[in-house]
Amino acid sequence: MLEKTLKDEFIIDNHKFNSRLMVGTGKYKTLKEAQNSIKLSETSIVTVAVRRAQNTKNKGKSNLIDGLNWKKLWLLPNTAGSETAEEAIKIASLGREISKQIGQENNNFVKLEVISDSQYLFPDPIGTLKAAEYLVKKNFTVLPYIYPDPILAKQLEDIGCKTIMPLGSPIGSGQGIQNITSLKIIIENAKIPVIIDAGIGTTSEANQAMELGSSAVLLNTSIAKSTHPSLMADAMKLSIISGRKCYLAKRMKQKKLANPSSPKNGLIKLI
Repeated sequence: MLEKTLKDEFIIDNHKFNSRLMVGTGKYKTLKEAQNSIKLSETSIVTVAVRRAQNTKNKGKSNLIDGLNWKKLWLLPNTAGSETAEEAIKIASLGREISKQIGQENNNFVKLEVISDSQYLFPDPIGTLKAAEYLVKKNFTVLPYIYPDPILAKQLEDIGCKTIMPLGSPIGSGQGIQNITSLKIIIENAKIPVIIDAGIGTTSEANQAMELGSSAVLLNTSIAKSTHPSLMADAMKLSIISGRKCYLAKRMKQKKLANPSSPKNGLIKLI
């Protein structure tokens, strides 16, 4: 209700989404567990690794592409597994075809990942910029995954990317929000949504991301690898809502000294 009152809408490339929690689809123990968790998260956007979806489909096994209601969810194909810009471009094209196959004809979204670092999985800034420039020209709605570099973030915005997705910490690490200063600069300078992606492990960290002013948060491992994924999905949903409302409300000014809640004037005199 409050967000509607303040006209606080989450919009990417003229598409309006009800939830600021975006979720991934990997690492779940079972398909049913993934389906239940995604449902309880009340997410609007679900990201799927195109390579995994294509590989599973070719084997004839059940997968989330077939197991989710795409009339209520928006597919965000991602280029995970791409080590070069050229690979990412090819995978993005496959992803757009998958979107069309599930009935989302006007879905040109792609989460762009170019990662050649196999140990820390840090995104390649040069490869990402190169692929993004090409995909934007091909009318993709590009959501690039990057290290929190304010200069790169601005360059990607300038060439036409529709969001920036800086990492909180390394993928799947659960280390929480690092490089807070850089993230704040990216959020402050951006005229497009900034979505903190990767590394968040708890609700307090997701909440912190939203309090910083992030437009949304993308999660996967923190839900899928928790002891009770469905419960964690519900908790993350509430955390994102709470963090956004806190950001909109604006925190009180911090002071060095204590300040009593009750005024000194008008106190009852003790005899």
